[in-house]
Amino acid sequence: MSWLEALILGVIQGLTEFLPVSSSGHLEIGQALLGTASEENLFFTVVVHVATVLATIVVLYKEVGWLLKGTFTTLSWNDEKDYLCKLIVSMIPIFIVGMFFKDQVEELFGSGLLLVGICLLVTAFLLALSDFLSRKRAAQIESVDKSASAESHNIGRSIKYWSAFVVGIAQACAVLPGLSRSGSTIATGLLCGVKKNEIAQFSFLMVLVPVLGEAFLDVVKYIKAPTEMLTTIPVTSLAVGFVSAFITGCLACRFMLKIVRQQKLTYFAVYCLIVGVFAIVYSQC
Repeated sequence: MSWLEALILGVIQGLTEFLPVSSSGHLEIGQALLGTASEENLFFTVVVHVATVLATIVVLYKEVGWLLKGTFTTLSWNDEKDYLCKLIVSMIPIFIVGMFFKDQVEELFGSGLLLVGICLLVTAFLLALSDFLSRKRAAQIESVDKSASAESHNIGRSIKYWSAFVVGIAQACAVLPGLSRSGSTIATGLLCGVKKNEIAQFSFLMVLVPVLGEAFLDVVKYIKAPTEMLTTIPVTSLAVGFVSAFITGCLACRFMLKIVRQQKLTYFAVYCLIVGVFAIVYSQC
């Protein structure tokens, strides 16, 4: 993998991690078009995912700081501890998948663009459905949303424990390449009645621990066999991919937070539909 290919793939990861169009699916398509798809590139995928996690922390630093401060500076139960517990509940499904089905999930990557295309069509359907239903509810909660947007952070009162778990199931299902993690979790949250000015923030925060945990386990795994893993991935390419994913991730995260509040997910549904059809057709050529 050259540094230019790493730059392109890093930009793709940074943009599509937060936009509801499936970063894993676009990486699969990008690697297929560039001719860089291989098992060794799983390490590159881990690197750029860590970059986008750090981008999340940078963009949502106020929310992360609020959460940590409220959790560890007092023993009494408060909104911060309640929010943290909801995040933990949302991580249960992906934890189960990661612990017991990790090998099976990794086998799905590299299985071809047909699966990617089908999952992109599913993403398009979820986005269109959630956008349609959330628009119907918008008039009823508009005044509440305006007052909530004036706060320095959203405390997630519309997120219940059951809805956090359901959103977590959506995140677990989104391990499929082509099924957008942010798109699935945001769409599911909206379908569960979570307010639009809260679900995007919750969606981005709930992925921090799982991705960092997975990255740590993969790094430990590949350190034991560094020659096998790094022979086709120069350090320069890893660095370029990391930086490009981080910078574009910061921009995309800020953009997506605004887009969800403005209820414009239909545009992404159309995009996923087009790319999904392209991936299916390309896979059959």
